[in-house]
Parts: sequence; structure tokens; C-alpha cells
Amino acid sequence: MLEVRGLKKNYGDLVAVNGISFSLNPGDVFGFIGSNGAGKTTTIKMIATLIEPNGGTALVNGFDILQDPLDVRRQIGYMPDFFGLYDDIKVWEYLDFFANIYGVTSRLRPEVIDNVLEMTDLTVKKDAFVQSLSRGMQQRLCLARCLVHDPALLLLDEPASGLDPRARAELKDLLVSLGKRGKIIVVSSHILPELADFCNTVGIIERGNMLALGPVDEVVKAGQAHRTIRIRFLSSVETAEKFLHTQPLVSDLRPDSDGCLVIGFTGGLEDQATLLDELIAHGHKVLDFREEQADLEDLFLRITTGAVQ
Repeated sequence: MLEVRGLKKNYGDLVAVNGISFSLNPGDVFGFIGSNGAGKTTTIKMIATLIEPNGGTALVNGFDILQDPLDVRRQIGYMPDFFGLYDDIKVWEYLDFFANIYGVTSRLRPEVIDNVLEMTDLTVKKDAFVQSLSRGMQQRLCLARCLVHDPALLLLDEPASGLDPRARAELKDLLVSLGKRGKIIVVSSHILPELADFCNTVGIIERGNMLALGPVDEVVKAGQAHRTIRIRFLSSVETAEKFLHTQPLVSDLRPDSDGCLVIGFTGGLEDQATLLDELIAHGHKVLDFREEQADLEDLFLRITTGAVQ
């Protein structure tokens, strides 16, 4: 498992990471969300033993990043946001080089290379030169390189950067598959809708502070100041609007371009049912009464704006 304990990193007076903590288990796909400069890359580099923290530590399968850096590196596959690929080398040679570095024996390397190529859907490109691959294929090759030593933890810093929609979808499917194989995956990104699609847990970081952490649905619900309900009426909207203004759990109200009323509502599900009953009992003909689901992007914009202020 991955256990991050109060990691801190300062650059002079600048606090890049301010004592963040979280734990992940096999199969977790963790979306690490933050704007540029929020502290995502610094945190990932500390876990990868590339930057030494000023405080705190992290454990990867029991190995401490400060006390056991070489053991930690054997447990992780790290993919930076800007990765290097060598020209005039074939795909299989590139993977063979890194498998050798990680201590995979010459007897096992051909099988390992074939497995990671199949996993990343690059088998047909085995004998192609690296520079001939598309951006999306190069991204998958870099991920294949991270897998040659079968790491327990994958640290992926903006892995979808620069990819077209199809390549991003293929990468997402691959990460889901790796999570099902029991890998722990940390994915940093600011492409929030895509993270919500395949991550089972998220952390939102801003100015080095973890503002929200947990399963996606729970984080979104916990961050909602109120529920948003959209109501369509067959009867007069103006009359319904006057009635809704008298309801104590209705925090704000506005008409939308479709002729519906959109209300902020501070009550729970039982209170919603009561409000609907009251509307009907007072003669308002309701065609549609529906709670709008907040998403990760709404939450991110709301809480990070508050953090900046």
C-alpha cells in the first residue's frame, strides 16, 4: 500500500507542499487534482524519491522514501509529465534497455516485453522505431516502460497531456485495466471530467494544501453547499416562484432559459419529497422535479476559488 504521512516541501519562503497525508490500497486509482503550481508534481516527485521532503515521509509497501529509497524505486513506476524517448532505437530495444536496468534477467526479458506490449496495445509496433510513433503511442510506450518490472505503484504525472480524445480514452481504459490487476495508480491531472470517469478516489490540492480527499461521490457530496433542483411547471411559473420564496429550505431561485425554475435547496431527500407534496397541494402543476448532480469540476472550482481568496 501507499501511505503518505505529512509530506512537506519548502523552497525558501515558498511552501510547495504543506503536510499532506493520504493512504491508498491495491486497486485504488487516485485522481490527484490541482491547478498548475498547486503541488501535485512536487508531491509525486517526493514519493518517487526524486525530491527530498522537508518534513513527513511516505511508505510504499512498508519501505520508507527516506530510509529505503532504492527499495521504494523497485516498487514504483514513474511517468513524468515530460518524458524522454530515444531516437534510432526500436520499441522492443527501448523496453529491453529499461528491463535490464531494473534487473529483469535476459532469459525473462523477451516474455516481459511481449506482455507489456500486449497490455499497452503496442504489439504491432514492436519493431518500429520510437520516433515513428504517434504522440499517443509514445505515451503508451512510456507507460509500458514503467511496467517492465511489475511495480506495485504507478505515479503518472499528467499522462493525458497533449493527447487527442481517442488516445485519452484508450489511456483511460488501460489505467482502469491496471487498477483491476491490483496496481495502485496515482494520476495527476486538471482534466477533471475524465478523472471522475475512472478514478475511485480523488484528492484536490491547492497551494500545497489538501482541500478534499476521499471517494469521488463522497467528496462531491461533502463539498456541496446545497442541492440544486430543477422544476418544470404546467401552471404559472410566477405563482410557483412566489410560493417557493416562502419556503425556508429554498436558498436561492432563478428561472432558466427553458422556462424551468432552478432552486438551491438546503434540505435532504425527505425534505425534497415534502416540498414536492406542498407544491402539488397548493395547486401548482409540476411536470418535472429533479435534483441536478454536481460534478468534480463544480467542486474543484468552488473550493479552489475559496482557497485563493
